[in-house]
Amino acid sequence: MAQPLAERMRPKTLDDYIGQKHLVGEGAILRKMIDSGRISSFILWGPPGVGKTTLAQIIANKLETPFYTLSAVTSGVKDVRDVIEKARSNRFFSQQSPILFIDEIHRFSKSQQDSLLGAVETGTVTLIGATTENPSFEVIRPLLSRCQLYVLKSLEKEDLLELLHHALSKDVVLKEKRIELKETDAMLRYSGGDARKLLNILELVVEADGEDPVVITDEKVVNRLQQNPLAYDKEGEIHYDIISAFIKSIRGSDPDGALYWLARMVEGGEDPAFIARRLVISASEDIGLANPNALLLANAAFDAVMKIGWPEGRIPLAEATVYLATSPKSNSAYEGINSALELVRQTGNLPVPLHLRNAPTKLMKQLGYGKDYKYAHAYAGHFVEQQFLPDELTQTRIWHAQENPAEAKLKERMVHLWGDRFKE
Repeated sequence: MAQPLAERMRPKTLDDYIGQKHLVGEGAILRKMIDSGRISSFILWGPPGVGKTTLAQIIANKLETPFYTLSAVTSGVKDVRDVIEKARSNRFFSQQSPILFIDEIHRFSKSQQDSLLGAVETGTVTLIGATTENPSFEVIRPLLSRCQLYVLKSLEKEDLLELLHHALSKDVVLKEKRIELKETDAMLRYSGGDARKLLNILELVVEADGEDPVVITDEKVVNRLQQNPLAYDKEGEIHYDIISAFIKSIRGSDPDGALYWLARMVEGGEDPAFIARRLVISASEDIGLANPNALLLANAAFDAVMKIGWPEGRIPLAEATVYLATSPKSNSAYEGINSALELVRQTGNLPVPLHLRNAPTKLMKQLGYGKDYKYAHAYAGHFVEQQFLPDELTQTRIWHAQENPAEAKLKERMVHLWGDRFKE
């Protein structure tokens, strides 16, 4: 049976690798590491079909080192230990450590990840992990701290077009056919920046077309894909589109839309933890101080889903979804931290005012650390006016209350305490 087009077109060298120029282009950080012949453990984070697995294989070929692969879906702790033992027996003093590639490392349990730690730390293996999920949530901190993190991006339009033309001119099957790319917008749109999906669509359209030459148009692509509907792909662009629609429905205060997209994810077999995390983020980012209880309920829903699993987990997820969608909205905390971060980037490491500094030693006290600090609880109303920003920023406002009943009360209190400083 012939290999799928996406597999036939998998590049073997960095010169054939399309996209991710920020990592593997001339002079880029990962390219320099590979060219030096020595790499350290790292994790590749990015959406599906952008070349994570391919990049790992290219690195192993380039370094001519033993390459082991584990699937996070089917491998247990014993499999991890067996591979580490094989790597240890194949390790030679003068060469780069064997590479252990773990696809979907976010699916590894804590115990599986723990079993990797020693081997990564001692250099028995060089770990390359690939994940479509944020490693901060999914990879244990000790393992994450021993790995560099590289972020891969969805392929740009130019990358995808280059890939299409490359496939038509180089693939052993397609180059024997007469194929005209008359229109490409639909192919690019349906691929969602996923190279594998783009090649699958190309192959599907060409195989279903009995004409000679094969003329590819947007209408033809849409018709073919409607005849062969793509199932919900929780690792593909539909996954990202649906979660986007879900969050935007909550932000737009439409509980019907939010429940519909929630049902699409539940029916499609989405990871409940993925949905629950997005609810927690939405509660903080979109509801925020307009209704602080939203974050409590979202966290409670997350906890409940982890305890009870499917199918009952759909109920607390639905409860949190409706509550968030129908809540008043505010992004003042979100805007506030973004403003503060931008201020820090612009002004750098400004000194902490002396009265706010910690003074654990006698010398620090002599230098004035902590002197003149006023302990708020020692004053009426548990408040006393004093400076809390660096000297250069004393007139700077960062947080701004938004128009909702909860924040109106917060603003009223700030004006009562600070006077004109908090009047808009």
